[in-house]
Amino acid sequence: METILSIGMGSLRLIWDVAVIVIPIMLVLEILKDLKWLDIAAGWLAPALGKIHLSRAAALPLLVGLVFGIAYGAGVIIAAAREGELSRKDLHLLSIFLVLNHAIIEDTLLFARIGASGWLLLTARTVMAIIVTWMVGKWLLKEEQSWENSSM
Repeated sequence: METILSIGMGSLRLIWDVAVIVIPIMLVLEILKDLKWLDIAAGWLAPALGKIHLSRAAALPLLVGLVFGIAYGAGVIIAAAREGELSRKDLHLLSIFLVLNHAIIEDTLLFARIGASGWLLLTARTVMAIIVTWMVGKWLLKEEQSWENSSM
């Protein structure tokens, strides 16, 4: 009985630790979204996206995925794709980037809470996502050019 009680108390402490981090973040992010500050930030991010072969239209979905996580990011990506704003290349590259690096605030704080180096985790995930996305983007560009040359 003592073991079950100990496990239960440990689980409740863990739930509390996660809630203390996640709930305030989600509240702030919802406010930022309502104030359209995420749209403004996406505009600032857009010029850098060309370096990793993403179009300006990919800025908001990428930012939402980075900040809110895969679920919200996927929703924005799907909506943008249905509206015809994103190319197939953008869809592939956004997916790759966000698989490697998503929910950067929440994940970093949660892992730091259990002892990981937040800066190391954030830096490693971001650098890896940039490198892999750039490499795949370069390969897709090469394939696209090869396909165009063969169809002429």
